[in-house]
Amino acid sequence: MSFARPDFAGAHPIRPSRRPDRDVTLIMGIVNVTPDSFSDGGLHLDPRSAVAYGRELLAEGAGLLDVGGESTRPGAEPVGVEEELRRVMPVVEGLAGARVSIDTTKLAVAQAAVAAGASLVNDVSAFRGEPALAGFVADAGLDCCLMHMAGEPRTMQADPRYEDVVSEVKAFLEARMAFAVAEGVPEARIWLDPGLGFGKTVGHNLELLRRLDELVALGRPVLVGASRKRFLGVVTGRQDPADRAVATAAANVLAYERGARIFRVHDVAPTRDALAVAAATFA
Repeated sequence: MSFARPDFAGAHPIRPSRRPDRDVTLIMGIVNVTPDSFSDGGLHLDPRSAVAYGRELLAEGAGLLDVGGESTRPGAEPVGVEEELRRVMPVVEGLAGARVSIDTTKLAVAQAAVAAGASLVNDVSAFRGEPALAGFVADAGLDCCLMHMAGEPRTMQADPRYEDVVSEVKAFLEARMAFAVAEGVPEARIWLDPGLGFGKTVGHNLELLRRLDELVALGRPVLVGASRKRFLGVVTGRQDPADRAVATAAANVLAYERGARIFRVHDVAPTRDALAVAAATFA
């Protein structure tokens, strides 16, 4: 018996199309260089440690490394430009040759990271933090990921409410994509992220996973960032985020079946194996 193995995109970009290709899957490995991220804050503050960790994630199957120097956990305080640059630049430079995205809302940080080799801007504010970032992405010919977040990290979990969370997130992403296109970013360069855990209750997150195909219908690759998040801990009873790798893999398999093709994770190997099994069922 044989089956078609999934194509885990590494050095090659997601193929632009009106519907993400079912045979192309990208795992985005998380490289946080922050003291206060909810799961791995402080583990890789030393640039050499962060670079070595990134290389490990690549060996496990990550096709892209997402480097971030400002925590976006609930209640997180903002970080200044100079401090964020100090944290991320040695890591981006040390990962030369790998495919790197910069997780930032700041124009100056994105500019410096791209000059050092990053090729994608992952902006949790969807260009609301610094609208000029969209023009930079357009002029530099970069890919970008636009995420839904209610409010900002300090306030986003303060009683989030929606009439219909999926419809409202979809409308937001459509509007932010339209803004990016108006600023010169080709639609084919845009990824969309529903922002699980960013201004959502457990129920909201589960509803977004349940109806993810409605976001996939927008025609752009959908990124899912469920990794180790609190709602998975609530569902499983796992209080320690490090114990949520299995729950993360399960959420990603469900998201894959509903059309997501980019998965931002801490635990690359379990996710890769889970997605390989899921992809085999489509053969």
